[in-house]
Amino acid sequence: MRIHPLTVAALPLLAAACAQPAPAPPPPAPVVMVDTVTVTRVDTVRVETPAAPDPQVQDRVSRLQIQLLERDVQIRELEEQLDATRVELVRNLARLQTQASRAEAASGMAEAEIALGTLRRSAGTTRLPELTEAEDLFRQSTSEFTGENYGGALYLATQVRSLVRTGQARLQGRGGALAAGESLFAVPVPLQTTGRANVRSGPGTTFAVAFTLDPPTPVTGQSYTSQWVRIVDGQRREGWIFNTLVTSR
Repeated sequence: MRIHPLTVAALPLLAAACAQPAPAPPPPAPVVMVDTVTVTRVDTVRVETPAAPDPQVQDRVSRLQIQLLERDVQIRELEEQLDATRVELVRNLARLQTQASRAEAASGMAEAEIALGTLRRSAGTTRLPELTEAEDLFRQSTSEFTGENYGGALYLATQVRSLVRTGQARLQGRGGALAAGESLFAVPVPLQTTGRANVRSGPGTTFAVAFTLDPPTPVTGQSYTSQWVRIVDGQRREGWIFNTLVTSR
């Protein structure tokens, strides 16, 4: 068999190629160690935050709490008046032969009318409960006098003068015109402080502190706003105190 000359020449090259070592495999990719994280499922708790209180509702609740103090005092006074009326009725039954004379009744009514006029001028535009009640009693006294019930007329005139004295005392303790939103109690309300309390010059924390009271200091409520009570203490000092710092005596 004849061998082509080119084949013979290529044999050394082929042998040399076969003798070269195989190329090295590529280096393996680096191994990255990853920490294992265990995830635990936690139940979700829904927390509901209460809505901010409505200022108007707060004001109404505070006003009702203050008015409740007033109603308690009115009930006690009505009970005392009922007892006094029973006693007065018994006394009147024993005095049927000593009725007041027409002159005595007329004199008492004249004094009541003068006192009523003084209170009316002192109150000015203030809606004073004592003034309203005194005027009503004076009309009743006039009616009884016209009906020749001189004893009844004198008794009612005496009640008028008593109301006038109470009204004058309230005006002196109140000191000045009514504040915005201020309402007078129907009757002065006996109260006492429940904690150490600042008494301010007006109904609000923006007003200056006039003086401070320790508990339980007796005071008298004269009037109120939605959250503040105007009080007078035993030294005749007057000011405003927050409604939660006083309670009934």
